[in-house]
Amino acid sequence: MSADAIKLLKQKGIDTSSWMQLPRDVVIGHDVYGQIPAVCADLKLGSSALLISGSGTMGYAGERVREILAAHHTVKTFTAATISPAIIADAAGAAEGADFLIGVGGGRVIDTAKIVAYNLDLPFISVPTAASHDGIASARASVPLESGHSSLEAQPPMAIVADTGVIASAPHRLLAAGCADVISNYTAILDWELAHRVKGEPVSEYAIALSKMTAEILMKNAAIIKPHQEQSARFVIKALVSSGVAMSIAGSSRPASGGEHKFSHALDRLAPGKALHGESCGIGTIISMYLHGGDWRGIRSSLKIIGAPTTPADLGIDDATAVEALLMAKTIRPERFTIFDMGVTKDSAENLVAMLYRE
Repeated sequence: MSADAIKLLKQKGIDTSSWMQLPRDVVIGHDVYGQIPAVCADLKLGSSALLISGSGTMGYAGERVREILAAHHTVKTFTAATISPAIIADAAGAAEGADFLIGVGGGRVIDTAKIVAYNLDLPFISVPTAASHDGIASARASVPLESGHSSLEAQPPMAIVADTGVIASAPHRLLAAGCADVISNYTAILDWELAHRVKGEPVSEYAIALSKMTAEILMKNAAIIKPHQEQSARFVIKALVSSGVAMSIAGSSRPASGGEHKFSHALDRLAPGKALHGESCGIGTIISMYLHGGDWRGIRSSLKIIGAPTTPADLGIDDATAVEALLMAKTIRPERFTIFDMGVTKDSAENLVAMLYRE
């Protein structure tokens, strides 16, 4: 769904210039929350902050960051139990008088902070507690609506502070989903290049090169992605940051979001709560790579090694629902042309889902 259909974002006016906003400070390592005040000082962010965290993450990470910041700043907190237009509006009200925002938590928390920062023209620090998708570093945010998820322009983080100890302690399912989200870059750029050839859509060779390299490096090192190991967490966080930078270079999510993401959003509508975003993107990537004539078996093998699902059954979703999601994919963000817009029929969708189980 296009962001044009909803009114969540403040209108910024017409600007034909091209802006490339990248994180200035990226801190990744064990027990790095203590470095957040130094990051704030380096970036000259001001004296007051609104810390946004989730109902779960506030207790073990948000409160810890608040205590560290409170020695140097005035800190207010806001708990975002989920993400919605109403919660975004409430968070914006809580941010009154703040010099900067800091999001501590998972994707929904960070997306909430991103949108509020965008609307209030405030700098934003991303403090992820899991490595489940590349939103920790990008300038896009996903908001669930009754009609489906909407991808919105948002404030990219001025800094990212990722504690590998916290991230490694999260369920491995989250890390595996983040890996699948990065691997999906492979087919996202193939769809982008297809749209360039068929629709004349402009592409960025720099963004494509970075996005592809990030996916390739992660796939080649799939065997080192192990549960609850900080080395694995560090590796995946770096890949997610790199993917976010590729989107900033492109000025859109195109380097990391193609048909596999449309399939993911369709599956989320049809079977809400069953799959993590990255997990369904990974399955969509296998199918999309098959349609593009690429090494879909290699994609599937890497996902299995990492511990990510590769079939609807792995997610507890029946095949008929996955077939319906493939047929629905072309209706998700119809302005974004992908391989799934090339005429997938019910018969072909059934064959594509059956292919996922093929040895």
